[in-house]
Amino acid sequence: MAVFPHTLSSRLLTGWVGGCVWYLERRAILESPHKFMHLFRNVNKQWITFQHFNFLKRMYVTQVNRILNQQVKPKPEPVASPFFEKMSSGEAKAEIDEMKSLSSPSLSLSRKPSEKELIEVESASVIESSVDVGKEAKEEKQWKEMKLHLDDLPGILARLSKIKLTALVVSTTSAGFALAPGPFDWPCFLLASLGTGLASCAANSINQFFEVPFDSNMNRTKNRPLVRGQISPLLAVSFAACCAVPGVALLTWGVNPLTGALGIFNIFLYTCCYTPLKRMSIANTWVGAVVGAVPPVMGWTAATGSLDAGALLLGGILYSWQFPHFNALSWGLREDYSRGGYCMMSVTHPGLCRRVALRHCLALVGLCVAAPVLDVTTWAFPVVSLPINLYISYLGFRFYKDADRKSSRKLFFCSLWHLPLLLLLMLTCKRRPGKDGDKEDAQS
Repeated sequence: MAVFPHTLSSRLLTGWVGGCVWYLERRAILESPHKFMHLFRNVNKQWITFQHFNFLKRMYVTQVNRILNQQVKPKPEPVASPFFEKMSSGEAKAEIDEMKSLSSPSLSLSRKPSEKELIEVESASVIESSVDVGKEAKEEKQWKEMKLHLDDLPGILARLSKIKLTALVVSTTSAGFALAPGPFDWPCFLLASLGTGLASCAANSINQFFEVPFDSNMNRTKNRPLVRGQISPLLAVSFAACCAVPGVALLTWGVNPLTGALGIFNIFLYTCCYTPLKRMSIANTWVGAVVGAVPPVMGWTAATGSLDAGALLLGGILYSWQFPHFNALSWGLREDYSRGGYCMMSVTHPGLCRRVALRHCLALVGLCVAAPVLDVTTWAFPVVSLPINLYISYLGFRFYKDADRKSSRKLFFCSLWHLPLLLLLMLTCKRRPGKDGDKEDAQS
């Protein structure tokens, strides 16, 4: 049987002293686990505190004494940054040349270059290329003064005057002159075409002058001459004035006052009404259609000197043709127009945009039927023009139903060849006044 220490001491000491010893021994044995755990916890806390103290001490020593092995190495900076931040490009190139001059003699022909020397040469070439790239990027960001060369001036002025649109305007004026009754007067025809072209160039130039802040936000117009700064606004306005004054003078005194008045009215309508309305109301489309309908009327008045029903018929055909043409074009440019801040039917009223396009496609059929009634063409014209009018009406219907870019693109490209072909058919089926006079003489 095992004998515990407290039993042995209590056996040796009897009486009151033995009882006290036995009580103290038993109490010490019972409380020893708790003291041990308490001591362990205290030691553990002191160990953590000591580790923290060691960490702080090492940090302090590292900060104060940089010679110790425990010092932390800083992160290396990029190679090209000192050249861009602290040195100019000239100093950087001088440093590179120095490095090259130092490294090139060391590379003798009798021995192979060491790895260290190769690394130095490669680093020098990398630094040189990075300096060149940085210099080019810096030059691109800087503002540059655009220099105007005389060789580029005709092309810039052609884009300023929208030469393609001007050519379309002149062609419709020529068609109006050719469709008018009476003999064909070549000098009057040339003066009317030249005056109308100059008036169109003036109107387009003033339009671009007013719309520079808005054209810069559109992908379609951001490369125009005034937006890119290829010419100054003063030069653009001067060019517009140099086109408007002789153009109106030719139409007024070279042709007749009525045609000159129509030219002035069209310039005013395009620059002072249509241009500001583009950012205010969708009514700009109807005003713009009137602007496009005036040139054939000017051609008719240049030939006859009067505003007849035939002139109004030609203006009506051009007026109706512009809605499928422009509405289909604007449908594919809705994001561009909204970014530029223009109020177009395709952006604000897409359903109305498609309905108006279809409505005026069908109106072209009725206007072609009215041509022989007003003695402009023979009755063959409504028959031969019916297929192309039905085709553009079908495309207008598909655009109205589908309302997508594919149908709008088809309608737009159809309108590009529809108008020239329609005017050509009108010229082919034109009523000849001589034949009618011969018939009246024979009846009498």
